[in-house]
Amino acid sequence: MTEVRENKMGVMPVKKLIISMSLPMMVSMLVQALYNIVDSIFVSQINEQALTAVSLAFPLQSLMIAVGSGTGVGINALLSKSLGEKKNDRANEAANTGLLLMVFSSVVFVLLGLLASKPFFRAQTDNETIIQYGSTYLSIVCSLSFGLLFQMTFERLLQSTGQTIYSMISQITGAVINLIFDPIMIFGYFGFPKLGVAGAAYATVLGQCVAALTGLFLNVRKNKELHLSVAGMLRPSFFAIGRIYAVAVPSILMISIGSIMSYLMNVILIGFSETAAAVFGVYFKLQSFFFMPIFGMNNGLIPVLAYNYGAKRKDRIDEALKFSLTLAFCILCAGTLCFELFPKQLLGLFNASENMTQMGVIAMRKIGLHFPLAAIGIMLGSVFQAFSKAVYSLIVSLARQLVVLIPAAWLLARITNDVNQVWWCFLMAETVSTTLSVIFYRKVYKDVVVPLASE
Repeated sequence: MTEVRENKMGVMPVKKLIISMSLPMMVSMLVQALYNIVDSIFVSQINEQALTAVSLAFPLQSLMIAVGSGTGVGINALLSKSLGEKKNDRANEAANTGLLLMVFSSVVFVLLGLLASKPFFRAQTDNETIIQYGSTYLSIVCSLSFGLLFQMTFERLLQSTGQTIYSMISQITGAVINLIFDPIMIFGYFGFPKLGVAGAAYATVLGQCVAALTGLFLNVRKNKELHLSVAGMLRPSFFAIGRIYAVAVPSILMISIGSIMSYLMNVILIGFSETAAAVFGVYFKLQSFFFMPIFGMNNGLIPVLAYNYGAKRKDRIDEALKFSLTLAFCILCAGTLCFELFPKQLLGLFNASENMTQMGVIAMRKIGLHFPLAAIGIMLGSVFQAFSKAVYSLIVSLARQLVVLIPAAWLLARITNDVNQVWWCFLMAETVSTTLSVIFYRKVYKDVVVPLASE
């Protein structure tokens, strides 16, 4: 029984393996996306300024996610490769060292939450109401970021050993807690004080902390391939730190680029109106419903590729890539159709005013055109991460979000003086980044995957 479990990623039929690895994470990320959407729906019931404040807070929240997710990618890649090579001691070192790295990361975000929240908002707007809403929300989620960071790490440990069903349980538990307490804490139901935007922040971190505790319990009780301990955390492996961050730093930078992009887009859009920034925030919530499952598939594919790379199984790598790419493309084509056909209904979920709806319908239809191209880029990026070539993902992300998207948005804003034309920057940027992804993939495949056939 143990032998079969340990070799799941090397012996299970590939399509069944991808589904079994990815589906729980896709479901859990769908739930995550749903609760992000519902979170903003509740906040929008306060007023449009509250929705704008939460939208402007997103770049710094995204930075927290970047650190947690990027470090998790590094842990995941080292763990899966070590298990594929049957080096269990090295896998345990990676897991325990990764947990210690998250302790240090959480301390950094506590300081950011206490010191940087108000300056961050004042750099984007001079609306005192938005500044107050946003700094209150951001100081809470940053200061209590340990819940998010440990939740993501424990989920990655489960994913890297193929225990994706337990990863799904952890994430869904946190999302359900958030969904339950959002309206209670925002509007003051059942004897709770009416906390408004602060209530949304507290509900978020409460869900993250419960998910982290659930992930810890499941790793200790169910993840038999890893042995977590305080003693192991206090004896960090510097080899593991180096290998983790060799993959994690480019991944962190890649996701952090999204934070910078969001910040700069907010600055460009708020030059037109606060409503434009709110539309951008709503778009990010809505697109996550389609993109989060693709990221879930990406997370499920990475350990499969890494394991079979360690096991030198080129045939399984090829089949996994082809199947995942086709499935991701179909899902995001469906996303494009939804954005084209139902933008008004989607915006109506956020209590959108007539002005916001008019602007948002145009934005949704233009931005949604880039989704199928994004599917190709995301899935090819899993190859770079699994084979420790994450620097290529970093280059692609830089091209998409900073080198092309922001300059294009700025130029369109200056030349046309029409916010409705700014949204074309997304399609322009995705066209360039997908082209780069294909070029880099061909190189990595030739250098890393093709030689496996002769070994």
